[in-house]
Amino acid sequence: MHALGRLFLGAFALLFAVPVGFTVLVMALFLDPAAQAWLTGGALAGLDMALSDLSAGLPPEGLVLFVAGLAQALFVLLVMPPALVGLGGELFRRRGLLWYGAGCGALTAVLPWLTRGVVRSGRDPGLLAAEARLTLILFVVGASAGLVYWLIAGRGAGFDRDDRPAGAA
Repeated sequence: MHALGRLFLGAFALLFAVPVGFTVLVMALFLDPAAQAWLTGGALAGLDMALSDLSAGLPPEGLVLFVAGLAQALFVLLVMPPALVGLGGELFRRRGLLWYGAGCGALTAVLPWLTRGVVRSGRDPGLLAAEARLTLILFVVGASAGLVYWLIAGRGAGFDRDDRPAGAA
């Protein structure tokens, strides 16, 4: 019964951690000049793609695929890291702020590198600097979501009824 309660508390913590991570992501993308240029270019390319499909008499399938891909990427970046770190915290009885904040931040920052594969050599130094900035942004996004998760569910992770400290509720 205790495990079911921890499961509900973890889901409740995710309900708060994910929107906080999304808010930090949106704020960071709008405040970073390089990200603003990237967003503007992507928005114009998406609008051009949708309008060219519509003017050719085709259904806007490209736009639907773009939205589905964006939703999948946001799920992987915003939901998976706090859920995996929270599950690991429960299984390994980790209650530390560093486990949830830094662990979730590191996992969020490393996910694009893992999905893309190996780092390509001989690249433009400006592009590498932009990737480093994006990695830092993703670390902050993951760390903020992990800290919110820790505030709600992580501080009592892994407690059984028998091993609570004396005086704990």
